[in-house]
Amino acid sequence: MRKAYKSIMGVTGAAVIAASTFAPAMVYAWGDNSGSREGRPSYSLSQIDAGEIDDKITFNSISDQNVSIGDEKNFVGAKVAGQTVTTWNADTINVEDGQTYTIRLYVHNNNRLGEQMTATGVKATFSLPTNVAKSHTIVGYLDADNATPKRYWDEVTLTSDQDFYLEYVGGSAQYNNNVGVFSLSDDIIINGATLGYTTMNGEIPGCYQYAGVVTINVKVHKSVGAELTKKVRLKGTTEWKESVEAKVGDEVEYQIKYVNLLADQVNNVMIRDILPTNVEYVQDSTYLFNSQYQNGVLLKDNTVTTSGLNIGSYAAKGNAYVRFTGKVVDKTMACGNNQLVNWASATVNGGVYKDDASVFVVKDDETCRNKPTPVNPTPDNPGTIVSTGPGTIVMGAVGAGAAVTTLGYFIASRKMA
Repeated sequence: MRKAYKSIMGVTGAAVIAASTFAPAMVYAWGDNSGSREGRPSYSLSQIDAGEIDDKITFNSISDQNVSIGDEKNFVGAKVAGQTVTTWNADTINVEDGQTYTIRLYVHNNNRLGEQMTATGVKATFSLPTNVAKSHTIVGYLDADNATPKRYWDEVTLTSDQDFYLEYVGGSAQYNNNVGVFSLSDDIIINGATLGYTTMNGEIPGCYQYAGVVTINVKVHKSVGAELTKKVRLKGTTEWKESVEAKVGDEVEYQIKYVNLLADQVNNVMIRDILPTNVEYVQDSTYLFNSQYQNGVLLKDNTVTTSGLNIGSYAAKGNAYVRFTGKVVDKTMACGNNQLVNWASATVNGGVYKDDASVFVVKDDETCRNKPTPVNPTPDNPGTIVSTGPGTIVMGAVGAGAAVTTLGYFIASRKMA
C-alpha cells in the first residue's frame, strides 16, 4: 500500500551487478497425500448417494460434477479477472502483459451426511512460481485435519510467448459460498488461509450446499524494472541465507537488497518490510548502505516495518542495502515446525517488487507434548472433535519461504509440496 512518506535523503548508487540466472520452476499435477501411486479414487454422484464414503470425509473426488468444474480433481482454474464465464481454464491459459487473472480453487466435502461429517482445520494455500519464464504453474492446496486424504492439490499453467513474472494482488483473496463472500488473509500465499461455512473457523460440513470457491488475483508483468532480494542470518553470524533455524529469544538480522535495472535514474525508492506475528522489530536497528554510505548509516525513524523508508534516487544499476534486526517471540506459534515468513517490498515508478526470507522455529514444550490427538468421526461413533489449532506453519504477512528470486517480485515457496 502506498502512503505519504517522509523522504530521509537523496542518494545515488553506482554499483553494477552481473546478470542473474533463473532456475526452472518445479512441475506439479493434481494429486493428494494418500500414498497411492494412482491417487485417491473418483466417485460418481450415484456412488455418493449410495453411501460409499459415509464412513469418511474426503474432498474434491466426484467425477461427474457440474459444467463449471467437471471432474472435481481438476479443481484449480484461471480466467481473466472480471470476465463473466461459466467455465474456467483448468489446464493452461495464455496471458497478456499487465492483465490481471483470477485463480480459482474449488472446495467440496463430498460426504453426503452434512454436519454429521464436518471437516475440521480446512484451509487453502496457493504456491506461486519463483522465476521469470514463458510458462508458470500455480499450485493450489486444500488441507483438512480429519479428511482422507488430508491434503489435495491441483494446478493451472499460465503461458506466453514472452518471459514474464507474476505478482500476487494483495487483498484479493476471497471465499465465496452459499452464505456470502468472505475476505481471506493474504497468508493464503505459502502459509494458507482458514476456510469455513458461516464463519472462517476451519469447519465445512459435507454435501453440495456447503461447497465454496476460493479465488485470488495475480498480475502479469513482462518488463522488469528492479531486483529485490531478501536474506536473513542469526545475529552474530556472517552468512546471509534464504532461511535460518532459530529459537524463541534469538535475534535475527534481515537484509533487503535493491538494484535499479532500468536504463534511467529512478527517484523516491520506497522500501518496506512486514514482519510475521512472532518476530518483533528491534528499535534503532535499521541501517542503509549505498554508494554514499558505504559503511552504513543508522536510520533512527524506525519505520522500515511500518510506513516504510524513502531511500532516495538511484542511477541505472545503482543499488542499496537495508538491514535491520528482529527478535523471535512466541505469540501465536503452533506446536511443531513453525515457518516465520516476512516479506520486503520496493515501490518505484508505480511498480511494486517483493521478496521474502524465513525463520524456522520448532516448538516442543510441555503443552505440546500433552496435546490430545483429533478423533476422526464416523456416523456410528461421532467421537470428540479436538481442534489442534492453525497448523504447523505460522506467519503474519504475505510471503514466501523457499528460494529467493533474483528478481524482486512476489513469489511463493516450493517447500509447500
